[in-house]
Amino acid sequence: QVHLVESGGGSVQAGGSLRLSCSAFGSIFYINVMGWYRQAPGKQRELVATITSSGNTIYADSAKGRFAISRDNAKNTVYLQMNSLEPEDTAVYYCYADRTSVAYWGQGTQVTVSS
Repeated sequence: QVHLVESGGGSVQAGGSLRLSCSAFGSIFYINVMGWYRQAPGKQRELVATITSSGNTIYADSAKGRFAISRDNAKNTVYLQMNSLEPEDTAVYYCYADRTSVAYWGQGTQVTVSS
């Protein structure tokens, strides 16, 4: 089992920045992909960004140029630096980890961006 603990959500005004963190605990060996998804009210959960253990990244189009994902393998932690936030970024952000093709999710952290 993998337990994911998120932190760093909050409320900011448009144009502001937030940094999300997610640490993995438990059976952390063989975790390959880690990343972030988000779910806005009334919408499906969607990819924000992912990063592999070797550092390869994937970003949603909405995140490119504004968000940056990084990872500290020694700390089993993934980060999401979010800049130039927009009201459309308001959502619950979920940490994600893939371990031997099994998906694990964090409890979610709220990000609210006001105009």
